[in-house]
Amino acid sequence: MDSFVQLRPRALAILAEPDIAEKVRLVQALTAAVAQGRVQLDASARLDGAAGPAVPGRPGKPVLIDPSDVPTRSPFTQEGRAALLHAICHIEFNAINLALDAVWRFPDMPDDYYWDWLQVAAEEAYHFGLLHELLLGLQGPAGERWHYGSFPAHDGLWAMCEKTALDVTARMALVPRTLEARGLDATPLIQAKLRKVGTPDALAMCDALDIILRDEIGHVAIGNRWYAWLCAQQGLDPVAHYRVLAREHAAPRLRPPFNDEARKQAGFTEDELAYLLSAG
Repeated sequence: MDSFVQLRPRALAILAEPDIAEKVRLVQALTAAVAQGRVQLDASARLDGAAGPAVPGRPGKPVLIDPSDVPTRSPFTQEGRAALLHAICHIEFNAINLALDAVWRFPDMPDDYYWDWLQVAAEEAYHFGLLHELLLGLQGPAGERWHYGSFPAHDGLWAMCEKTALDVTARMALVPRTLEARGLDATPLIQAKLRKVGTPDALAMCDALDIILRDEIGHVAIGNRWYAWLCAQQGLDPVAHYRVLAREHAAPRLRPPFNDEARKQAGFTEDELAYLLSAG
């Protein structure tokens, strides 16, 4: 890494990296460079058109299929738990890309916005490594090791990233505080199933999900912070404008049960929680 690095162009370069291990290493190196004072930020730089066709960079596998074609597997089998781990690994891989995209794509935000999303990218990279290590510890029926790419996956998270590429307000509304916030609701339900399984690997997954849930509350809070800031800048009511954005971008309808406590910790207001219940 050069003596001084421009944050947003470097985030774009890491986003385009197809090798997941290298992408994680580069995110870690960039965050270390920030701590060393070797990263500069030009929030007004225009990088439009710089991404090219290679964004986001992806490995050759997993094969991406329609969400409705992703098979359902029981966590009471080792293959089912491997598939579940793989699905969450895929979410974390996409979340690294989503955070890096938020850094490079949108100019003229306050400086804290960019540092916030780099922090998210670093934590998502850590989550990926944590889960992938657990996945590598499981064996297939012929003794083979499962890994990221062993199962098919879908591209729902990145699809919404593309839909909101021209509107930072829509991005904050519909990615961190909609799609990623679904993880706040789903994680305790997944953990309850894994505790019923009770095997050492299932309980290790529960422990990893405790860490991820803690951090994801912070990530959703960052989305809420910047969505509220953007709405205030534009004189928009956050709840009313959310309805407009969800309809315009065909956001998925969120259904209960909701993790109200985690959502409150992440900054959802009582009005927003009431809207979720009315729209579910």
